[in-house]
Amino acid sequence: MGNDTMVGGKEAVYDVSVECYAVLGTANLPIAQLLKLGRGAVVELDRKVNDPVDLYVNRKKIAKAEVVVVEDHLAVTVTEVLKRAAD
Repeated sequence: MGNDTMVGGKEAVYDVSVECYAVLGTANLPIAQLLKLGRGAVVELDRKVNDPVDLYVNRKKIAKAEVVVVEDHLAVTVTEVLKRAAD
């Protein structure tokens, strides 16, 4: 590829969207219990209150973070960036 196709260098990818999400924890439920879930049901997760959450980008775990509140929205503060993305 010639230099004319790389005009702007890295800037060409700056507007590409990626999926980013934070996982608070997980739980394994039998289908029978899952089918009984309704409004107000509590599902206990595998994490403690102060445990970090996992931050994923395009289904790859890239960091650990803590949950914070920004105005009236939940957000995360990155506390550790993983050296290699994990599945």
